[in-house]
Amino acid sequence: MLNKVVIFGVGLIGGSFARSLKKAGAVGSVVGMGRSAASLKRAQELGIIDVIGVADAGGGGCTMAEALDGADLVLLAAPVAQTEAILAALAPHLQPGTVVTDAGSTKCDVVASARRALGGKIAQFVPGHPIAGRETNGPEAAIDDLYVGKKVVLTALDENAAVDVERVAAAWRACDAIIHRLTPQEHDKVFAAVSHLPHLLAYALVDDIANKPHADLLFQYAASGFRDFTRIAGSSPEMWRDISLANQSALLTELDAYLAQLTGLRARLAAGDGAGLESVYSNAQRARHQWITAIEAAEAPPNPANQGG
Repeated sequence: MLNKVVIFGVGLIGGSFARSLKKAGAVGSVVGMGRSAASLKRAQELGIIDVIGVADAGGGGCTMAEALDGADLVLLAAPVAQTEAILAALAPHLQPGTVVTDAGSTKCDVVASARRALGGKIAQFVPGHPIAGRETNGPEAAIDDLYVGKKVVLTALDENAAVDVERVAAAWRACDAIIHRLTPQEHDKVFAAVSHLPHLLAYALVDDIANKPHADLLFQYAASGFRDFTRIAGSSPEMWRDISLANQSALLTELDAYLAQLTGLRARLAAGDGAGLESVYSNAQRARHQWITAIEAAEAPPNPANQGG
């Protein structure tokens, strides 16, 4: 049971974390911090947070020092570019018993920011990344089952105490999430390929269509395939700008590989090489089917007939 949790950013990710903990009865009170007073007020009206925190005294809520006083856990659910500024602001008030974690989609840059901002208190920071989301944003988007059955990757530091890592893991398990572990470097390489590149491609395709002189006609006939492929282009542009730049090196590597793949496909298309195109399509179909089958197997409830006893 967490007596007090402080969340920076009470939109989809942070707000859903709060809702999930409350639903599980795993938290006593939640303090919300953020840039937008309107969003914080709305989050309080919706019951996502109990107390509004403000940067300075006299702002109509508790101060940073008051917010962090006695806090068991702090979650940073703001865009990754804000990580260092937030950590620097909270560092003077960070008590020995408080563990800080984050929900950022990149980890190497976040760890570097944390080391600069926290200095000798770096052991209290346990980096994390919940693999969940929707294309909607803000407090209204927060739901209490966003993390059910979803992966949360923890990229623990050498300085972290096992008990502090477990506090973060236990909080996410209370949200019915599944804990995985990677190093920050492994994390950023993996997600450049399977998350950051797909978002870049979706944004690029929709932007390309939108900039054509007959865009209205094209969107009129765009159907489910276009909608499914481009769904993630509805995500926060600010957040994905920060993610793209934060993971620039790994993302450029994946983008170059994808450009090479497109160049190969173009050559086959230009040459009328149907067999070559079909070979690529078939390999992709087979790999996707195997991936979906593995997901479905992992998510399937246990068969009572296979249980002992």
